[in-house]
Amino acid sequence: MVKMNILQVFDFFSLSHGGGTVDILYHLSRSLSSRGHNVVLYTSDFKLDKDYIQSLEGVKVYPFHSRINMAGLHVMPGIIAASRKSIKDFDVIHMHCFRSFQNIVLHHYATKFNIPYIVDAHGSAPRITVGRKGPMFYFKWLYDVLFGYIILRDAAGLVAETQVGAAEYVELGARPEAITVIHPPINSGEFAHLPSPGKFRQKYSIAEKKVVMFLGRINWIKGMDFLVDSFALLASQREDIILVIVGTDDGYKRVLDKRIDDLGIRDKVIYTGFLGGKDKLSALVDADVLVQPSIYEQAARPSLEAILCDTPVIVSKNTGAGEDIREMDAGYLVDHGDVNGMKDAILHIFANLDEVRAKTQRGREYIKKNLSLDAQMDRYEQLYREVIEKNKAGQS
Repeated sequence: MVKMNILQVFDFFSLSHGGGTVDILYHLSRSLSSRGHNVVLYTSDFKLDKDYIQSLEGVKVYPFHSRINMAGLHVMPGIIAASRKSIKDFDVIHMHCFRSFQNIVLHHYATKFNIPYIVDAHGSAPRITVGRKGPMFYFKWLYDVLFGYIILRDAAGLVAETQVGAAEYVELGARPEAITVIHPPINSGEFAHLPSPGKFRQKYSIAEKKVVMFLGRINWIKGMDFLVDSFALLASQREDIILVIVGTDDGYKRVLDKRIDDLGIRDKVIYTGFLGGKDKLSALVDADVLVQPSIYEQAARPSLEAILCDTPVIVSKNTGAGEDIREMDAGYLVDHGDVNGMKDAILHIFANLDEVRAKTQRGREYIKKNLSLDAQMDRYEQLYREVIEKNKAGQS
């Protein structure tokens, strides 16, 4: 095996704020290092989780100071000098996320010194925003006109998590032949020894309740208004249910709270904030169903984690998450906004436990066989080698 010098890049490195993308980056970097590669991570100091970094054995992490957070773009001038000095030391660069300050800098020096790079948008490519064409839409459009299109054009490879993600690249003008679909790896070993059932329920005094759970950032794009409306309809028919929202507020909780109050279900909703590690697993183990009701979602990571905890899932149909769950036949699909359809799907799960267990077990086996860390790492390594060799051939 030929050792590679690999640069991984993401805006920030905190599991509570970066969620699934940071988890993917962590395990990807750690696994590459364990396979003998030299791995370096460039990030910012925004919400930096130092303990999390210290557990990332074998990986050098450089957190540059974020001087300005401009509509989600973390401007870190220190990355400019570091890139100018060190970028020639890398064989390949893996950019996580699409629109970022560091991608502008790294694109400049990567093309100057002929270092191949890969863009991995993790669902950040679409311009979809609140109000469809509000200020953020035009901010993203301006970024694309000035930097984004050329970053995609010059990329040695583009990684999509599903075919939905691949279509998003093409919509922005990317070459289809540059796109590789690699589902984010799942470290199924973390789910080998699950917490005993009942701990989460006991903590929140909901032992006798049917628990409908959401896991993820509290953001409008996650479709949480749809979930709350569906839950309110369900609560009008059953007294024994509770909605548990697990995740960090991403600017939408205030809006969601108003909707909850208007629907009169405040006493039936619990916010836990961010949960990680065993606390997250305990929550998933004790849930009766996990709902991923997104307007848009490239992949089904929260649902896959729930399945590995033997918890049934419902996801929005026309999303990358829906694509994942449909392919595995591991859960239930509803059209986003179909409040009655969501309510009926939840009731169906409550009433058909044998069918539900069969779907969940099928999903567990599929994940372990096809989406494990080891299996997906082979694909990442192969992609890195391909773009490196293609780049070398282009120079000769």
